[in-house]
Amino acid sequence: MPQMPNVPSGRGYLAIPGPSVMPEAVLSAMHRPAPNIYAGELPEMMPGIVADLKRVARTDGHVAIYIANGHGVWEASLANVIAPGDKVLVPSTGHFGMGWAGMAEGLGAEVEVIDFGKAAPMEMAPIAEALAADTMHRIKAVLAVHVDTSSSARNDIAALRATLDAAGHPALLMADCIASLGCDVFEMDAWGVDVMVAGCQKGLMVPPGVGFVFFNNKAADVRAAMPRVSNYWDWHPRAEPDDFWQYWNGTAPTHHIYGLRAALDLIHAEGMEAVWARHERLARAIWAACDAWGREGSLRMNMADPKDRSRAVTSLRLDPPLASDLRAWTEAHLGLTLGIGLGMVDKADPAWHGHFRLGHMGHVNGQMIMGLLGGMEAGMCALNIPHGPGALAAAAAVIGEVSA
Repeated sequence: MPQMPNVPSGRGYLAIPGPSVMPEAVLSAMHRPAPNIYAGELPEMMPGIVADLKRVARTDGHVAIYIANGHGVWEASLANVIAPGDKVLVPSTGHFGMGWAGMAEGLGAEVEVIDFGKAAPMEMAPIAEALAADTMHRIKAVLAVHVDTSSSARNDIAALRATLDAAGHPALLMADCIASLGCDVFEMDAWGVDVMVAGCQKGLMVPPGVGFVFFNNKAADVRAAMPRVSNYWDWHPRAEPDDFWQYWNGTAPTHHIYGLRAALDLIHAEGMEAVWARHERLARAIWAACDAWGREGSLRMNMADPKDRSRAVTSLRLDPPLASDLRAWTEAHLGLTLGIGLGMVDKADPAWHGHFRLGHMGHVNGQMIMGLLGGMEAGMCALNIPHGPGALAAAAAVIGEVSA
């Protein structure tokens, strides 16, 4: 039988872990002429956007907004509370934990990394030991990634706060929620997080380009004692602006603001708890399918225990080069783009072709996930990739729970 040709019609599906699928409401909101940045609806929108961002983060604290990606808000968060020579502790569970550690080192911090590998979450005992050993309290902050997008490890941030409190350690607890905000359950104030960073391009469903640093009064006091903070990264005028331009330290990303307003409206119309429940259910459907496929063949989820898995991204393994072959086939023949296996091994290593990821964050629903899984199964059949039966039925049973 001849190979199916590329199909140019129909809508493509970008099933990577960010940028995520953008809702039509967001795209429509952004499709407009350039607005006035000095008066009118754009400046008037900002207090409501700030309030609704805090509702997503579950905080009564402060938020500073930057024209930046996740790496930008990594630096912004550190610039406000870490001076050259200060020490930070980084419990790492993947590529992005190491990335934030490298950012701190580049700013002159002394960095202590506790490396938990790329297939396991943080464990509290080694962290407790490191805090107990720091009798002079040289560690100024603990940098923890809530969900590492590379490994799909989901870390227990509340337990990390409890570990800091049990040690009587005054270090700031800083959390990277770039992959998790608006997808996995996160409670900034209830969990005792002092600083949290996030981006707009994943659970918030807006094109990349805007990042957020949320912080509480404890972190604000640390900022106030800093000898200097660069004019651009300083979070104080952004969080306490006198004029609209101070939110951005210059010209605003006008169309991102309209898109963000539309995205926040969608999130709060659904309800934060309902958003979390939807991501939970769709993630379990994906895991059910992967469990079924994995009963025959080499497909494995990177995080073995469901409690340690993100509800926004799933990192997977296949014997190389089958992961890359599957990604190439689904994109060429179905318009379905699966995520690369970022940061698991060096790209020059042939094992790189044995890793891939599924993004299931933000604007996703049951029929989209069933289409994603059906596309993957079609690719495995076309490429003769060994896999167990019953995956789509297992996923459908999970999704069908909502109407049971």
